[in-house]
Amino acid sequence: MDALLTALADPARWRLVSLLAERPRSVGVLAQLAEARQPQTTKHLQNLERAGIVTSRRTGQRRVYALRPGPLRDLAAALGRLADAAEEEGGSHATYDRYGARVEEERLAAEEPGWADGRSFAFLRPLAGTPELVWRHLTDVSLLARWWTPDDLRVSELVFDVRPGGRVVQEYREAEDVDGSDVTAGRAEGVVEEVRPGEHLAYRLSPLLPDGGHAFTAHVVLDLRPTDTGTDLDVRWRITDSVVESAAFVAGIEIGFGQSLDKLAANLAADPRNSHINEITDITETTEITDTRSST
Repeated sequence: MDALLTALADPARWRLVSLLAERPRSVGVLAQLAEARQPQTTKHLQNLERAGIVTSRRTGQRRVYALRPGPLRDLAAALGRLADAAEEEGGSHATYDRYGARVEEERLAAEEPGWADGRSFAFLRPLAGTPELVWRHLTDVSLLARWWTPDDLRVSELVFDVRPGGRVVQEYREAEDVDGSDVTAGRAEGVVEEVRPGEHLAYRLSPLLPDGGHAFTAHVVLDLRPTDTGTDLDVRWRITDSVVESAAFVAGIEIGFGQSLDKLAANLAADPRNSHINEITDITETTEITDTRSST
C-alpha cells in the first residue's frame, strides 16, 4: 500500500494513470497527451509498473501500457474503511464535531465577564453497587483516577482530600501521551465543601486557563440514593465567576462529564464487590422465569 500511495502521489504519474484508465496507450502517445518528454514518461511508467498499478507489453516497436484496476480498487476500499471509521455514529469524530459546534456557540455568547454565571447542568445515572461502594469510586483517589476524565484522556495528577476544606487537584493528559512529553490537556483546582459519606458530596472546582487564571468556578453537588438495583447518582453543576476565555471549557462540560460518568458506570459494573448483587439479580430472573413456566 505504501508503494501504491507513493507512486500515485506524483501529479505527473497521476495524469498517466488517468489517461490509461481510458484505454491502453503506448509510451509515445502518453508522452504527447501528458505534454511531457518521452524519457520522463518512461521513467514514470516504470515506477507505476513496479508499484503494480500498470502492466506493459511490447508490440512491434512500441511498448504499450495498460492500467491494472485491482490495486486501485484495493486502495479505494481501504480509503472507504477509513472514511467509514471517521463517520462512525457516536464515535470520537462525531464527538469532536459536536464539541466544535458548541465551542463556536459559547464563544459567540462569551461577550463579557460573568457571561456564563448561573448556567447549570444536571446528570442522573443509575449505578450498580450500594451507595457505600459508589462513594468509594467517587472519593478513593485510586478508583477516582480510573474514570474522572473524558474519553481519550488520562489523569496525570489527582488530589481529593475528602473533608470540608480539603484540597482538590485534577490534572489530565492525552491518554496516548504515555511519557508526559506533550502539553498538559487540562488542570483544575478546588476545595471540598460538604461531606456526608454514602449520601452527599459537594465541592468547588475551577479549570485553569493557560495563564494560570480561573476559567470559572464550578459548584458541583453529588447526591446518592439507594435503589432496588443499586444507586442513583444525581449530579448538579452550577457556574459562577466565568471569564470570557472560558467558552471552550463551558462547551465541554456536558459532553466531557457525561463521558466520565459513563466510565464510572462501567467501572462499577465490573467491580468484583458487586458480584453478590449480580447473583441476586440472576436468582430473581431465574425465579421469574420459573414462575412464568409454572403458570402455563
